[in-house]
Amino acid sequence: MPFIELEKLPTKEIFPGFTGRCIHTGTMSFMYWTVKAGATVPAHSHLHEQVAQVLKGSFELTVNGETKILQPGMVAVIPPHALHSGKAITECELVDVFYPEREDYKF
Repeated sequence: MPFIELEKLPTKEIFPGFTGRCIHTGTMSFMYWTVKAGATVPAHSHLHEQVAQVLKGSFELTVNGETKILQPGMVAVIPPHALHSGKAITECELVDVFYPEREDYKF
């Protein structure tokens, strides 16, 4: 399916305050998040390379002990197995791209 309307995809709350819609391409997963202000993702790691982008709002991201406040137009590259966590400073819209696909995000 080469064309996808995001609003027609099902949503799921993956972490408290993090609701997402996901596209899987066969090699990558694209997660489109709506995040409530103050919502957090605890420190974790996974085998996937992750590229994170803030579309709206402010999001604090910590990767391997380094913390930055991401604003629209900023991108973070998270290597496989890197310990990372995050917190929505404001309500946010985010996009995360994962390689390889996230089987646990198939819903």
